[in-house]
Amino acid sequence: MLAGRAGEAAAMCMRIVTGVARASGAERLQPVVSAHADGCLYHGVAGLDFTERLVELGGKVAVRTTLNVGSLDLLHPGLVRADPTLATNGRRLMDAHVALGCEQTWSCAPYQSGHRPARGAHVAWAESNAITFVNSVLGARSDRYGDFLDIAAAITGRVPYAGLHRDQARRATMVLDFSAVPERVLAHDAAWPAIGAFLGARAGTRVAALTGLPGDLADGGVTEDRLKALGATAASSGGVALFHVVGVTPEAPTLDAVLVPGAPTVSVRAGDLRAARDQLSTATGDRLDAVSLGTPHFSLAEFAALADELLTGPVFCPSVDVYVSTSRGVLALAEQAGYLAPVLASGARILTDTCTYVTPVLSDHVSVAMTNSGKWAWYAPANLGVDTVLGSLRECVASARAGKVVRDDRLWAD
Repeated sequence: MLAGRAGEAAAMCMRIVTGVARASGAERLQPVVSAHADGCLYHGVAGLDFTERLVELGGKVAVRTTLNVGSLDLLHPGLVRADPTLATNGRRLMDAHVALGCEQTWSCAPYQSGHRPARGAHVAWAESNAITFVNSVLGARSDRYGDFLDIAAAITGRVPYAGLHRDQARRATMVLDFSAVPERVLAHDAAWPAIGAFLGARAGTRVAALTGLPGDLADGGVTEDRLKALGATAASSGGVALFHVVGVTPEAPTLDAVLVPGAPTVSVRAGDLRAARDQLSTATGDRLDAVSLGTPHFSLAEFAALADELLTGPVFCPSVDVYVSTSRGVLALAEQAGYLAPVLASGARILTDTCTYVTPVLSDHVSVAMTNSGKWAWYAPANLGVDTVLGSLRECVASARAGKVVRDDRLWAD
């Protein structure tokens, strides 16, 4: 490929892959079975020039490659208040990735739309929450890949054999024990992004094993959506790309199976999670202008839960803008299942292909927004200049109906 025998685009991409391999000290390259590309979100002309150059050189992805969110909602074009540059270049960048052979998933949660690599499979995934989910929940193997390197790996089908592709790097070097946290706290949806914020702050880029969390995926105690919320927040507040929930995630049937001998243990209490939740809430008082759900993108199970919440009770207060961000694939399933109608009837707006914290969607009057997403709460103050309130899905619904922030802090006591 370096010699150009697979084409000029592959040669260009292999120069990137081998350059990173040398920098990371990798002894060889590792074939991958799939990729998830994050570079379709327009941040400036460099990314557009790079991707369109690959198209000009005849580039095509060598493995299945799904696409992260773009800068536009192509299904609901009026929702993103894009200026002419963003509208034009954002669309060109999205089109260029499609021309390379990528799938038009436009989602930060491709694992919800059928892109679920097998345990042990080596992949090249970008987008922090997707990396964390594919490593932790699915047990596939991806290091942290970002713009340019992700699509280069997709076109070459190779990555450096380094980082989390290696066995030793996937072992936990610390334990977080949640057995002292009351069950009522862990039953609260907002506890899981709070766990993620605590994990991100303590672990940084290290791998941690989590003990004392309830049930397993089959029993419903720890659901995929809860693990999604945990991982997305940990990857935002820290640099977490892999965590193990003992007895739940595939590589951690026991603590000994994943732990480096002598690793320290941190005991976590409800007050620690309350403090982590409060770090994700920058607003004071009960003012509320908007509610944003679905970061990472809303799943079918989350649509079912939201529809159930909306079956009884009033519609949303007219002064509160409510947005639900999701993928095209999940949206189609939600509509087929009858979950979409009550959501729309309550006054919510559906956003696909992008997300409310990375594109200009919220109205200029919004100064306080509530969310059930730790990732959204982490990024929105800096990205959008708004204050945030983190709550459960039920609290977000109650607040949107009341026109002010409604939360029950009694649940968080030790």
